[in-house]
Amino acid sequence: MYRLFANGTVHAAVVGYGPPLFLFHSLLSNRASFDAIAPELSQSYRVIIPELPGFGRSEPVIGGLDVVADRMADAVGDAAGFEHPIVLGNGYGGFVALQMAIRHPGIAAKLILSDCGATFSDAGRQAFRSMAAASHAQGLSAVIDVAMNRLFAPEFQDENPELMRDRRAAFLKTDPDVFRAACAQLATLDLRPELSKVDVPVLVMVGEHDEATPPQMSHELADGLPDARFKIVPGCAHVPQLQAPKLFLDTIGDFLPAHHSVAV
Repeated sequence: MYRLFANGTVHAAVVGYGPPLFLFHSLLSNRASFDAIAPELSQSYRVIIPELPGFGRSEPVIGGLDVVADRMADAVGDAAGFEHPIVLGNGYGGFVALQMAIRHPGIAAKLILSDCGATFSDAGRQAFRSMAAASHAQGLSAVIDVAMNRLFAPEFQDENPELMRDRRAAFLKTDPDVFRAACAQLATLDLRPELSKVDVPVLVMVGEHDEATPPQMSHELADGLPDARFKIVPGCAHVPQLQAPKLFLDTIGDFLPAHHSVAV
């Protein structure tokens, strides 16, 4: 089932029944990156998987990550009603979820931040600038190999050709202007001074081999939050929910409310 939220500006897939659980996708992927875990989660939750602003059929916003976060806060409030949902964000979706929680206290009961951080290193910032410049000069196809290597280890790509064809096709459908704007936002982002505003429990997790947002970024994020636990997902890169769905579900399982545990 598909629904529109935030005055019709945010398009989302909705599956299952129970407490609301939102899944925010990464910059280099799309809503389908949660296809492998949504069926299991939907046995215990009403799983809401939006296309972030400017992706898919969701309308873009004018402004930075703060405006994206405000749009998603509207969508979360609209979809969850009087309930306080759990919000899980992967990569760029994690940054959006974190910014949303900072700007809108009480919007979520818990956060799961997978493969993100509070700020990037100088090398990480330059990587976003380089991708933005290359895509501006030659189109998204010029950065597709870099994008896929940031998502998946080479061995995983070799062993999963069909999935990689799907991921490449999904990335090439991204709006180039939205992609470049997000790169610019992430290249300057520093949320460290505001982490103390996040007053809900947070699970910070990261793939062991994540090169896009290396484990030390997530570790720094967890250290800066008032109430956080930190987990490394062994053998995985930037999108562990695609690479190892059962392991991903096992990793988040004991953080989810006990009376709504995930069946795996």
